[in-house]
Amino acid sequence: MVLEELKRLWCSDLYRYEGQCNKKLIIKHLVLTPGFKYTFFLRSCQYLANKNTKLIHPIYVIFRIILHHYTYKYGISIDPETNIGKGLYIGHFGSIIISSKAIIGKNCNISQNVTIGKSNRGKNMGYPTIGENVYIGPGAKVIGAVHVGNNVAIGANCVVTQDIPD
Repeated sequence: MVLEELKRLWCSDLYRYEGQCNKKLIIKHLVLTPGFKYTFFLRSCQYLANKNTKLIHPIYVIFRIILHHYTYKYGISIDPETNIGKGLYIGHFGSIIISSKAIIGKNCNISQNVTIGKSNRGKNMGYPTIGENVYIGPGAKVIGAVHVGNNVAIGANCVVTQDIPD
């Protein structure tokens, strides 16, 4: 991932909040919007983790500490190893937990109290795959090796344990 790709990810995430992207808006949302702030540092950690130079390492450690701080401050737990497409939108912070092995497509809306996690047993043992343009409502749980198709809306407090087609 090159730095230009990181900037495109930041802008695609910001576009979901603001409808446009520029430096002024990035600074505004870094100060005022917890969901974007968390996503900004998540994307930065993902970018820096892919760099193998020792000069980047101290910056990565600092950004991981900031991300860890925001994990507790905002109640959002997304590991930088999680595969998330561009255009992530976190509408309201609080109790969002996403497994590091989950795969999330582009333009996904994630509401508060959402869990996207692993199932340790049964026919759906494994991790979820979420398609593109998916809305996940407040309190929803997506558990196990289920595939959620594209353009799907998961309602509030739903528990998804089976595949959902496009």
